[in-house]
Amino acid sequence: MKKSIILSVIFTLLTMHFASSQEFKVGTNAINAGIGIGSSLSVYSGATEGIGFGASYERGIWDLPGPGVVSLGAYFGYKTFSYDGFYSNHYKWTYIIFGIRGAYHYTGFDIDNLDVYAGAMVSYNNISDNDSSLGSYSSAAGASGYIGGRWYFTKTIAAFVEAGYGVSILNIGATLRF
Repeated sequence: MKKSIILSVIFTLLTMHFASSQEFKVGTNAINAGIGIGSSLSVYSGATEGIGFGASYERGIWDLPGPGVVSLGAYFGYKTFSYDGFYSNHYKWTYIIFGIRGAYHYTGFDIDNLDVYAGAMVSYNNISDNDSSLGSYSSAAGASGYIGGRWYFTKTIAAFVEAGYGVSILNIGATLRF
């Protein structure tokens, strides 16, 4: 009997902690850090793709009529590609992306702990290689779109998934909200 009362109290406290709504609001700050797979970045055919690393920051800026908030922020991404050529030559490309992004966070779902969003980014895609003999790859400005979601486990910690932009097509990682 004593054990079931203790378990009931623990369950109630945990449920109260996780049951609070986690909507993205004006003034909300979020930092994402994650890894990614897949890429639409241009490299030499047959190159081996490394895992992408990305980080972003965003802040809720505007309430919109209807259920939604617009956020603005920044993005940084890093990814490498390599190619083993003839005569033991090894080639390596490094992409570093700096971007400014904006997103629309839909707040109309009645699902606690969920943040879904879609957005666009303008960026500068910096590419460097260890040997320019394989072709002409140059740094350039870019634009892209993305869609994503976060599931909050606590008031400040979430897991996120984003698709469609940056150094990788699919990104997963953790979010810190403050």
